Amino acid sequence: MHSEPRRSANIPPVARLIEALQRLPGIGPKTAQRLTFYLVRAPVEEVSELAQAIAELRAQIRFCSVCHNITVADPCGICASEARDRDRICVVEEPLDVSALERTGEYHGLYHVLHGVISPVDGIGPDDLRIDALMARMRAGGIDEVILATNPNLEGEATAMYLARLLSPLGVRVTRLARGLPMGGDLEYADEVTLSRAITGRREV
Repeated sequence: MHSEPRRSANIPPVARLIEALQRLPGIGPKTAQRLTFYLVRAPVEEVSELAQAIAELRAQIRFCSVCHNITVADPCGICASEARDRDRICVVEEPLDVSALERTGEYHGLYHVLHGVISPVDGIGPDDLRIDALMARMRAGGIDEVILATNPNLEGEATAMYLARLLSPLGVRVTRLARGLPMGGDLEYADEVTLSRAITGRREV
């Protein structure tokens, strides 16, 4: 019953796509095979639309030179907006975290995206993150509060503590999201009510 999919997977174009899909986060061998064989059977228009969307993503998306969030214009809409509270920066791990916090409607300041967390096990240190860019923004002045919104897990906590030590001598208020977030959870998966409470109940670090 399973011999046909296995034989099909040996066809070079099929094998290449399965291998490529497995490189995506959260995609294992079986999921990669299911997606590949779905695309084999899908209408040509649907496959072409997917390929075009991926190509346009790579061609049009860039990182904001100020906050390092993903954007189509530089600076991004948040950094360019005069309606934002420009004396407050919320530090997050990934662009998806910006989207999650924006959905709450509770936060109206600026952001800074680290693009990861300190994780010695994975070989990721402070120099691999956008920490130097954050410190440059701080040295430029005008920031009264930095909210450390890294995820409430071991790596996120370690990164928050590292940043707090760097920021404390600068005389700015350094806060951490409240414990409305479950330990070990990710911001991008938290609901809007939980995130709203975490923002409004943030504490000093």
